[in-house]
Amino acid sequence: MLLDTLSLEFALSVVALLLCLLFFSTFRQTRSAYSGWWCISLGCLLTGNVAFLLTGTPQQLWADPLGNALVVAGAFCVWAGSRSLRVLPVRRWQLLAAPVLTAVASVLENPASNEWSGGAVYLAMMALGMGLATRELWLVKPIGSWINRSLSLGAGTLSAYFLVRWVVYLLEGPDGPEFRTFFSSSVTSVLTMLLLVTVSYSMTALSNEQLINALSEQANRDSLTGLLNRRAFMELGSREVRRLDTRGSTSTLIMADLDHFKKLNDTHGHTAGDAAIKAFSAACMSTVRTTDLVGRYGGEEFIILLSGAEQETGQIIAAEISRVLAAAPAPPGVTFPTVSYGVAASADAGADLDHMIEAADAALYQAKTRGRNRAVTANPAKAVDFRATKPVRGSR
Repeated sequence: MLLDTLSLEFALSVVALLLCLLFFSTFRQTRSAYSGWWCISLGCLLTGNVAFLLTGTPQQLWADPLGNALVVAGAFCVWAGSRSLRVLPVRRWQLLAAPVLTAVASVLENPASNEWSGGAVYLAMMALGMGLATRELWLVKPIGSWINRSLSLGAGTLSAYFLVRWVVYLLEGPDGPEFRTFFSSSVTSVLTMLLLVTVSYSMTALSNEQLINALSEQANRDSLTGLLNRRAFMELGSREVRRLDTRGSTSTLIMADLDHFKKLNDTHGHTAGDAAIKAFSAACMSTVRTTDLVGRYGGEEFIILLSGAEQETGQIIAAEISRVLAAAPAPPGVTFPTVSYGVAASADAGADLDHMIEAADAALYQAKTRGRNRAVTANPAKAVDFRATKPVRGSR
């Protein structure tokens, strides 16, 4: 016995409800952004299909425009979730534009008597939303698995289906033989159910993978500054120094310490100290290249590895970081401290990160004993002292 459209839409609603509950449970456990967006998407699909169940009743006047808008919103929530995997923002208008346009188009085409009011816009927006999701999923960099590729193919299949469905709708309308045979609401409901069930396992695995990656990122980052923590810096730095040495290239290490930091904390409190640490971190990140490594070594001490750079470059970078810090806005009544630096090159430390740290730390001690607010190089033959740019005094 063939199921009619009403039965299939009801079955789709049940499937969407069960999957929504499943992924809401996953979201509560993992707090995965992708799981959260998928829950919202399934919620939109569920409520949209419930609205479609009122087609053919007096409530069709408002139910069909609402259902069209909600299902389109679900497609764009899939896109938003896909962007979350790449930590990309989604603006509110980007989510609302397509559903609002779909609802307006449906309202303008006599929804009280026209079951396919706004159909062309609805199909086009569904194809667009799933197409954008396909692109985002495909661009996700695989880490340990290729789950995103299978999800991308699933989203791409649905996008292609709605695109072809839209073209056929434009050519022959909803009552055309091809449309009624291959692209009717019944066929769409069956296809959607199959894809939802098929990708459910991949969705759970991807949410868990996102959680694991997030936890790994947290484990490698300092909570206050977002810089690499000491352990992560040592692991990545050692690997980078060895890599550069095998290629015959040098690297330079900078040890930095905020001058009179304890006095700042004692005078203005730890909030001012935290502000100084975050300002220095921001100055480092805005000065170095994306290929360089920056870490918080401990307390008010920081460490920077400049890949492929000579010792003289380290001096220039140190001066620029102090200049940026001096120009940074400070809390009222607070003056950010100056900074002392020790600079060591891999060529003078046997291309060993531990030896480079020892040499840079010794140079940093020299900078402190010579009056602070300066950089000192580890190689006495190349030692060049400079006074770092002084900060503007007074509150900002």
